[in-house]
Amino acid sequence: MISALTYVARPADPDTIDRLADTLGALVTGVAAGLIGDAVIIAAAPHETVAAVAEATGAALVVRPRGASPWAAGAKAARREWVLCLESGDVPAEGWIRTLDRFVNTARPDVALARLRRPHANLPVRLATKGESVLGASAPRPGDLVRRERLVAGPNFSPRLKPRLLLARLERA
Repeated sequence: MISALTYVARPADPDTIDRLADTLGALVTGVAAGLIGDAVIIAAAPHETVAAVAEATGAALVVRPRGASPWAAGAKAARREWVLCLESGDVPAEGWIRTLDRFVNTARPDVALARLRRPHANLPVRLATKGESVLGASAPRPGDLVRRERLVAGPNFSPRLKPRLLLARLERA
């Protein structure tokens, strides 16, 4: 089982709740399949509506401390060994449950990072992804499946982690 971390960067934005609902709605199938064990919503700032969504869905709510990594803050509240990092509006595409379940159950202990594909990434993101496949990733980003202890240890990976690219992909709602 994994924990799902969903980061809400702009809680006051009018479209935030719709994007958050899209992401949480997509995770329901993962809960039903037994893959998602718990959910954590990470907000950049306190917001009443985001808190209401967290309460209604049974997700834990964490307000990111200033200057802290949202993923490290969320990982401290997560309860599973693996965490899936998402931004509000991220929707895993069909087949993601089987792919993540297989990866989590077969990953060697030295593997700590897997990455879902983002097919509509812009050129700088695609170039950074190519570089990280050689040099390793220095920090988590949305779409990463990471061992919880690597996130709790700090905002950056030291040493760098080579991401394992998964066949599953993320779409934007």
